Amino acid sequence: MATANLTDGMGKSVGMARVEQTGTVMRLVAEVSGLSTGDHGIHLHTTGKCEAPAFASAGGHLNPSSHQHGSMNPAGPHLGDLPNVAVGADGKGALSFVLTGSAAELAASLLDADGTAVVVHASADDYKTDPSGNSGGRIACGVLNRPA
Repeated sequence: MATANLTDGMGKSVGMARVEQTGTVMRLVAEVSGLSTGDHGIHLHTTGKCEAPAFASAGGHLNPSSHQHGSMNPAGPHLGDLPNVAVGADGKGALSFVLTGSAAELAASLLDADGTAVVVHASADDYKTDPSGNSGGRIACGVLNRPA
């Protein structure tokens, strides 16, 4: 349905993310490489813009339901919340996560007029601290685009 090439603050490719649809289920799949070992927060952000090096242009987390951040937050989660991506000693990691909501609602949110960015953070998401899970700086970013 949509793909994003993830690049770091220097413009180097560090992976990809894609949104796949099977029937009414939509899943975000991401693969990263060249990152530091450990867990990294990864989120969907409101604006499909990735201006390096800080990627602030991606805006805040995608949150059409106006919930707070985190699956462990009683007032959360929101659409931009994803599980951490675990990066091994080889610098590689992968994530596959079923997005919550109907396919029509998800497509409308992800592929709206200003687009959506996938952002990888320097640290692990704690799944509860609003607004960003205390996941540190933005170290990689990619804009979700429909395939040509």
